[in-house]
Amino acid sequence: MSEIFQDLPPYIQALIAGIITWLLTALGAAAVFVFKRVNDKILNSMQGFAAGIMIAASFWSLLQPAIDYGEGSAFPWLPAAIGFLLGGFFIRALDLVIPHIHPNTQDKNQYHEGVGTKKLNKNTLLVLAITLHNIPEGLSIGVAFGGIVAGNGQATFLGALGLAIGIGIQNIPEGAALSMPIRAAGASRWKAFNYGQASAIVEPIFATIGAAAVLVITPMLPYALAFAAGAMIFVVVEELIPDSQASNNTDLATLSLMIGFTIMMILDVALG
Repeated sequence: MSEIFQDLPPYIQALIAGIITWLLTALGAAAVFVFKRVNDKILNSMQGFAAGIMIAASFWSLLQPAIDYGEGSAFPWLPAAIGFLLGGFFIRALDLVIPHIHPNTQDKNQYHEGVGTKKLNKNTLLVLAITLHNIPEGLSIGVAFGGIVAGNGQATFLGALGLAIGIGIQNIPEGAALSMPIRAAGASRWKAFNYGQASAIVEPIFATIGAAAVLVITPMLPYALAFAAGAMIFVVVEELIPDSQASNNTDLATLSLMIGFTIMMILDVALG
C-alpha cells in the first residue's frame, strides 16, 4: 500500500494526506458524542500540544529545508527569510478580510475581526477562525510533498508523511477544542460535530494547491516552504499560545507544548 502511495503524483499524495488530516479533525470533533463540555485543563493542554507540534513542524519540516535548498548561493537564507515574512503577512491579510472571532483573554468577551462579522452567528465565526488557521497546515503538507520531485534534495517521502502525521495528530484535539464549546453553548451534538469537522475541509484543498504550485514553478519551492512556516508561526503566536495560557493552567499548557514539540521533532528527524 505504501509503495502505491509513493508512486502517485505529489498533488494526489498531498490531497490524500490532507483528507486524512481532515478526517482526524472529525475524529476529535466526535468527542461531542461522549462529552458535553471540555475541562479547561484538558482544553489548555490540547492547545499547548497543538502549538508545540506546529512550531517544530515549522522549523524541521519547512524552514530548515528552505535554507538547505539555497546552499551554495551567496545568501542561502534570503528565500527563507522572504517567504517566512510573506507567510505571516498573508495570514494577517486574511485576518482583515475573513470574518471570525478571537477570545479576549482579559474580559472573556469576543474580539471580532474581518468583514461582515455582525451578519454571522458566533458558531460560524468560531469555525471561520479555525478554518483560517488550517490554511497554512494544508499548504505546508502540499509544499512538502511537492518538494520531493521539485528538486529539493532534503525532501523525502517519509519526511512529508511525518509532517502530515504530526499535523493530523494535533488536529484531533483541535477538532475537540472547537466542537466542545459549541456543544456546551447549547447546540446539538450533530451540529457541533459538523461545525468542528468542517473547519478542516480547507486542508486537502490547500494541500493540493501547495503541491501543484511548487510543481508548476519549481524555483519557488524554498519560498513556498518558508511561506507555510511563517503562516503557521503567525497562527501559533496569535492564537494557540495565548489561548492555552488564558486560564490558570499555564504550566500544564507549557509542558504540553514541549511534549508536542518533542513528538513532532522525533517524527521529523526519524522519518526525514
